[in-house]
Amino acid sequence: MLGIHHPLDGLKHECQLERTPGRHAHRGVVGLERDTLAHGGTLAISQSHGTVRDAERLEGRAPLGEQLDAAVLQVLRSGQYIGGGVIAAFEQAFARAVGTPHAVGCNSGTDALILALRGLGIGPGDEVITCSFSFFATAEAISAVGATPVFVDVEESSYLIDLDQAEAAITPATKALIPVHLFGRPVDMERVCAIADRHNLKVVEDCAQASGASWAGRPVGSWGDVGCFSFFPTKNLGGAGDGGAVTCRDDALAQRMRELAVHGMPRRYLHTELGYNSRLDAIQAAVLTVKLPHLGRWVDRRRAISALYRQQLADLGGVHLPEAGPQGHSWNQFVVRVPGTPSGVKACAALCDGPNQAAACVPSSDSADFGLPEACCRDWLKQQLQNAGVSTIIYYPIPIHRQPAYAALGYGPGSLPITERLCSEVLSLPIFPELSAEQQQQVIAVLKTLVPQAASIPAEQV
Repeated sequence: MLGIHHPLDGLKHECQLERTPGRHAHRGVVGLERDTLAHGGTLAISQSHGTVRDAERLEGRAPLGEQLDAAVLQVLRSGQYIGGGVIAAFEQAFARAVGTPHAVGCNSGTDALILALRGLGIGPGDEVITCSFSFFATAEAISAVGATPVFVDVEESSYLIDLDQAEAAITPATKALIPVHLFGRPVDMERVCAIADRHNLKVVEDCAQASGASWAGRPVGSWGDVGCFSFFPTKNLGGAGDGGAVTCRDDALAQRMRELAVHGMPRRYLHTELGYNSRLDAIQAAVLTVKLPHLGRWVDRRRAISALYRQQLADLGGVHLPEAGPQGHSWNQFVVRVPGTPSGVKACAALCDGPNQAAACVPSSDSADFGLPEACCRDWLKQQLQNAGVSTIIYYPIPIHRQPAYAALGYGPGSLPITERLCSEVLSLPIFPELSAEQQQQVIAVLKTLVPQAASIPAEQV
């Protein structure tokens, strides 16, 4: 068992490891080991720490874990856990990193979207165009402010919103666009802004998976009216719990979102509108302040991992690799596709009868239950990788427009065909900064034992 775990699995396994006798008990609070937790990967805990710590000592810095411990303990000893200088300092540093005058911390990436939409005055009777191939919160935030999400399809090659379809979907009720920088790949924000300008629309960037990404040399979150970020532990810049932020250029908009995040209060106990309890707490701000200077290095490491995957897996016949994408791609996820074929013959059909295979394809219950293309090939490969000790995750198995919560919108099977096909094909391979070269080679080797080279697959199955 290789024991290479995906980030979300890492959250679970890290907790188990921290209870193991002989390990430093205090590490469960927040140190370098928690940084590994934030990026995922339990094998990386034992194999990458020495390298990271040695590099930090050579640079004259305390190891990241020690910096995090000190920052958190300073907050705990201060007694100021809500508001204060620690949060203000992080907001200022994050605004500089994004390239906007303002950043306002909040409880989560979901709340960031809600605050952005509320701040822009979007509500009942309004439509907001976005993609269905995203995490549920993208649409949930639209509904939470009383507006209606309008879903369009994505580009098969990039996984990103199809901007031609987005412009075609604009109606008199449309008030905003939400481009999603999915998996860390930036949407063409010059085109988005041009569409918005032509139709007098607001732009809310969903940057939840894209901290450290940029388009045309300019950070995501600085192009639209508002940028919305998540600091969930598995993100490129992850905290030790939930957290988020909105970024913007407009002074009045920043102030309104700040007030909405604290019950609509411009000053203590004066409430000018109904708001939310959505604050970034001081401990999360302290953790994020320590980690923010490392974001560029971590993103560079993600880019190197993705480049090696693309190079060494290029000849696999049953797996489609993601495009290299623009230079500003930050690679929060490395998402491959395991497709069926136009003729209906599955790409893994040649594999299921092989001597090293433990199980054949099994029809997917999600495909049947939600009217989606058959996902048995992808599910088969995921299980085989799991059996070999490589944990993967599916982002996302059910598109938002086919979720029961949005059944009333009337998007039937086949309404967004590319999105639906992707949900039946995508699989995320391990990618996080602490993934060692040895570990990545193990992932690659396992894949090559499971999936034949393109030349070895019969033509009728390609």
